[in-house]
Amino acid sequence: MNTPSKHAYVPFVSVDNMMRLVHRIGIERMLCDLAAEIEADFLRWPDFDKTPRVASHSDIGVIELMPTSDGETYGFKYVNGHPSNTKQGLQTVTAFGLLADVATGYPLMLSEMTILTALRTAATSAMAARWLAPEGASVMALIGNGAQAEFQALAFKAVCGIKEVRLYDIDPAATRKCVRNLAGSGLVVTPCRSAEEAILNAQIITTCTADKQFATILTDNMVGSGVHINAVGGDCPGKTELHRDILLRSSIFVEYPPQTRIEGEIQQLASDHPVAELWEVITGRAAGRSSPTQTTLFDSVGFAVEDFSALRYVHRRLKEFGLYQDLDMIADPDDPRDLYGMILRAAKG
Repeated sequence: MNTPSKHAYVPFVSVDNMMRLVHRIGIERMLCDLAAEIEADFLRWPDFDKTPRVASHSDIGVIELMPTSDGETYGFKYVNGHPSNTKQGLQTVTAFGLLADVATGYPLMLSEMTILTALRTAATSAMAARWLAPEGASVMALIGNGAQAEFQALAFKAVCGIKEVRLYDIDPAATRKCVRNLAGSGLVVTPCRSAEEAILNAQIITTCTADKQFATILTDNMVGSGVHINAVGGDCPGKTELHRDILLRSSIFVEYPPQTRIEGEIQQLASDHPVAELWEVITGRAAGRSSPTQTTLFDSVGFAVEDFSALRYVHRRLKEFGLYQDLDMIADPDDPRDLYGMILRAAKG
């Protein structure tokens, strides 16, 4: 007599449970944890398979897959970027991700990553700034006050000790939203009428705009020496935020050059323009900030290892909080050679 087929359930972290996890841990604590997790994986950067993300571009957006593996665990993220979505009341970016066991190929966890991507992007920005920003930086200009803005502000507060954020967006409603959401955060929040006003007295400048075009959010004359620029918005071919002259006088740091040269600010430069990889700074193989007058630029486009780190962090905390559902998504018959028999027995049940 055949025994009932067993099931390999896969934990699924829904949007609702991800929000619950953020509240249970605390958003600033979680941002600090993610920054530490990502930094730990940058310290072992050579362990990872690395490839530029697989992108399907259209005139209105992009759909991408971002895979990596450290030889024991495999991870990927599905993510889109459609700036015009907001006109339809939709998110510009949505995402989900998966971890799998390399030894068996079986999934370990499926998770929403729209919220988690915002958290890991901000955590990566702040982690990089800890290595590159001027010592004692306390004021950040935040240009682009959309979906990423509050996460960036809170990450820089929690990880880097920023005390004031100066906000500007071409849409005043976005700035008002950001001011409202950051009320009670402990930050001094200053709305500004122009990018130039926002940059006044800022030691860190974060740009996170969404339009898919070659844009000039910062011109060369706007950026003084000694600042750190965290360029988040340029993340696909044909989309930039900084004037080329800023790049030419900055020390540029990137995640993975083969991807950043296609998608980042440095797509404006020659293919052999020198850049430093962030993992080399963290491991001591390359210099980070070496002078108070040096202008540093983190040309952030987002890389699969950061998603891997974030997914693994969530996976590790599943049992602690129990904030997941079991999905019956892997057919796993008692006899691995009898998948059809599993279907027949289901009819009798």
